[in-house]
This record gives sequence, C-alpha cells and structure tokens, in this order.
Amino acid sequence: MIAAGPTIVGPAGAVPVPTGAPPAFTTPLTDHCPHKTGTPPAVDESEVVAPGSTTPPPLPVPTPPIGGEDLGYCGVVADPAAGPVPPRLTSAGWLIADLDSGNVIAAKDPHGRYRPASTIKVLLALIVLDELDLDATVVPTAEDWSTEGDSCGMGPGGRYSVRDLLTGLLMVSGNDCANALARELGGVETTLEKMNERARELGAADTRAASPSGLDAAGMSSSPYDLALIYREAMAQETFRELIAKPTFRFPGYPRRPDVPGDKDHPAYDMYSSNRLLVDGYPGMLGGKTGYTDDARKTYVGAAERDGRRILVVQMYGLSVEGDMYWDQAREMFEYGFRADPNISVGRLVESFGEAVETTAPRAASSADSHLASTGSDAASPISVRILIGLVAALAAVVLLLVGLRLFGRR
Repeated sequence: MIAAGPTIVGPAGAVPVPTGAPPAFTTPLTDHCPHKTGTPPAVDESEVVAPGSTTPPPLPVPTPPIGGEDLGYCGVVADPAAGPVPPRLTSAGWLIADLDSGNVIAAKDPHGRYRPASTIKVLLALIVLDELDLDATVVPTAEDWSTEGDSCGMGPGGRYSVRDLLTGLLMVSGNDCANALARELGGVETTLEKMNERARELGAADTRAASPSGLDAAGMSSSPYDLALIYREAMAQETFRELIAKPTFRFPGYPRRPDVPGDKDHPAYDMYSSNRLLVDGYPGMLGGKTGYTDDARKTYVGAAERDGRRILVVQMYGLSVEGDMYWDQAREMFEYGFRADPNISVGRLVESFGEAVETTAPRAASSADSHLASTGSDAASPISVRILIGLVAALAAVVLLLVGLRLFGRR
C-alpha cells in the first residue's frame, strides 16, 4: 500500500499524491456546467466595482449553442475516432480546431465563461489594425508607462510608432502599449465599446472586454470557443501573422529622465516573445498569445502548421504543475490536432454573427446537468453516446441475423 503524500488543491478539489511521486493534478470537472453563465469566483479584489457602480450582469447564453449543439456540452466533447484526448490537461476549458476549415476537433467546456487575461489583446489588435496608421507616432503619457502589469518599457520623451506598440502588445503583452493604443483609439471606454462590438460581429457571445489589456475587471469574460473565433479572425490578416510570428524585436528606448537623479539614456533593447513554443522552436509554430492573472490563471491561444494543415489551440483557467508544464500541454494538444482526420468535427467556428443564433436569457441548470455532475469525471460527449448507440444497434442486428440463420438451419 502506498502511503498518502501531500495534497494539491485545485478546481477539482483535493487530490492525494503518493509519496515520492511527482505532484499530480486532476483535470477540473466541468461537466455539471459550473461556468455556463459566469466566470469562476475571483480570488482578489480586482473586480470590485467603485462605490455607486453596479457589477455588469452575466451575458445571455445563446440557445442553441453557437457552433453546434454538441458544443453546448460542458465536459469533454470529442470523437472517439480521433483517439483519446491528451491526458493531464490542467485547463478547465480548452479547444482544438482546424484553423482553415473551422472544424472543432475536440474541446472541453467550449462555451464556459472564463477570464481571458492578456489573450484579449488579440481583440484589441483587430481594432488597431482596422483603425490606426501603423506608421503614426505615439508620444506616451505617465499613465501609459506606469500601467500595472507586464510592460514593454515605454518612458517619457520616447517616440514610438503604432507598429512598435502593436508588436510589443503581442510579443511581451505590454500593458503600457495597450493603454497607449486605447488612448489613440479614443480612450479606454471607447476602445472597449469597439472591442465588444467586434466580438459581437464575430459571434463571440461569451466575450465581454472590461479592460483593453486583459487585466481583471468587473464583467470580464470570454470562452475557449470565442478566443478561437477571435484568433482565427486575426490570423486572416497578414500584418497580424507577421507580428505574432516574431520571436524577437528591438523595442525603442527613451532619453534619460531629468527628474531621476543620475538617470541615463534608456537605449533600444531586444525583446523576446512570451510564446515559449515559438522561442523554443516548436515545429511549424505560427505564433500565439499568452495570458495570466490571479483570477484568470494561465491562458493561451495559438496556431501551428504541419504539412499544409493549420491547427489552433486554446487553453483557459489552467496551471503549470511540476512535470506537467502548460507548454507541454499545448504541445500535446497540437499533436492531437495534427493526428486527427481532417473530416472529424464536433462543431464549427462560425464566420460571423450572421451565422450565430439568437441569444436568450441564461438558462437554469437542468436535471441532466446534475446527472453529469454525479459521474465523477467528464462524461462521454453526445457524439460518443451516439456512436455507442450505433454500435449497440449494429451488434443487435448481427445477433438477430445469427439467430435467424440458426433457426433456418433447423428447419
């Protein structure tokens, strides 16, 4: 008998780990639809609204689900013909799709509402590419260079092109760049309106941008399905493909600050992409966007190409654990996608809101959802159930045929 060791506590609860074994992590159970209408509970006060303000209500839940009925399922949705899905995925929600055909190959809680963190910057990039001159010069403000979180290192007296800022936004998730770009687009509130309108046009009904950078704010929401829609739209643009594929970029510096004693000029420097799969040379990596906040946990959306086929993956509300890093999980998801037959599909990525269905008010959890929760693990998807029923029917037909032949032989 193996003695019980330490315990890791995650969304799925306490998981006993055998002594001497590397820490394990159970994939969060979502087949009872805990995030159907809203994101997981916040762990800090980043989403507390100002006195006198109200928290935005949950977004309506489309009925039927956008992309296909099976994508309304909250557990693992996969075709057994593609083989077992990658094990040890720590994300509560994830999705694997064919970037070009739009076929969803497999997913887990595809329409579950999660915080996107900095992956929402892809949506901001779409607005920048639509509206701003990439060669225009931007002079930063104190609000820009003092923005919370990851930064490209803008400074007073610096002069940056919109292209510089967009590159920094995508490569190293610069929140200073996000703030400056939002200002160029008319201010934060105007930019959020544009981002949310664009999400609506794409059919991303689970998405509400509450900050241009992805920093947690009241009402922030997206889903694996929506991030796939947004990233697919971005990858259709040549400039985005060019910028997201850069492993390195020389970001401009700025002059010494006279208000800082002994300060010196801040020269341009080489920044490196936060997308480890790109920097480490994963074969065929086209680019991707990372994200992390305490409330969102780790998030990622990216694409890779092999033998002319492009696969897109999304991870949301995940963790890196010892022996099971987030990048390793992403690699396994890509490999699963490339192995799958191109005709396999459990749903599809819509092209626009015109393909999406009319939304209604959030539905209450059904008795079916409660039954799913009692399985103790992600239950088989509706597709798996239909295939099983078909196999049982075929077996029954064979049995009846054999019985008939035996009776005929006795006559």
